[in-house]
Amino acid sequence: MSEVTLSEAVASYIETVKGVARQAALAELDRLSRWYGPDKPLGAMRGHDVATYAVAMGPSTPETSRRAAQVRGFFVYLKKEGVLEQNLGPHLRLKKAKKARRGAGAGAGASSDIELTGEGVDALKAERQSLMEQRISVREDIRRAMLDKDFRENAPLDAAKDEQGHIEARIRDVEEMLKRAVIVGAGGTGRVRVGCTVSVTNVGSGRETQYSIVGPTEANAADGKISSVSPVGKALIGCVEGDVVEVNAPAGALQLRVGSVKN
Repeated sequence: MSEVTLSEAVASYIETVKGVARQAALAELDRLSRWYGPDKPLGAMRGHDVATYAVAMGPSTPETSRRAAQVRGFFVYLKKEGVLEQNLGPHLRLKKAKKARRGAGAGAGASSDIELTGEGVDALKAERQSLMEQRISVREDIRRAMLDKDFRENAPLDAAKDEQGHIEARIRDVEEMLKRAVIVGAGGTGRVRVGCTVSVTNVGSGRETQYSIVGPTEANAADGKISSVSPVGKALIGCVEGDVVEVNAPAGALQLRVGSVKN
């Protein structure tokens, strides 16, 4: 059993990740470490642990799919470096999100533009490059596994093919998002928009919070980045300083007063 701890493995892996993808990988693997335990030996991690983490991540959305891809890339690295005997990535299966009921305007967003910051587009491009590298690695895993002629009970082959399916699906998602991406540049409109930073005050509690409004693929609550299509994001888009909006959040309705808006 590998005595390498999760935090040690994360530190080694992060050194291999370059550019804007590094921060995204570090953020997600930090979540994994806090959830599983940074000092636990990786050799004790099992497929059911990874499957449970997938449940904790929530249903499949562009954001959770991006996060899951970061974790799968980590497991590919661990297998390649011999830290783990098997790639645990295939156990990270996100549940499909419930489809919205068809109604007025249904389907209109299938080919709509996605507003992203320049950083968001760079992150998607970096993720695509990482996925392309993982694609090559998993093809080699499949080639090696197929040397075992007994396909009936070939767990490594099944795992590699499953991982290949996840990688190919994510590549399609990323390429589709890049195709639809519209980069939102800086502009002093004074209105809340994607790419701006806005301070808001909870009218009920008086608590002040600062948010960066980003595209749906860039959201990261830990960094104060909220999606333009989240309940708070949608309510704030188009507002100016002094506006008060009501947000139907999971915890209940709340009123927010818009403060400074920095584009």
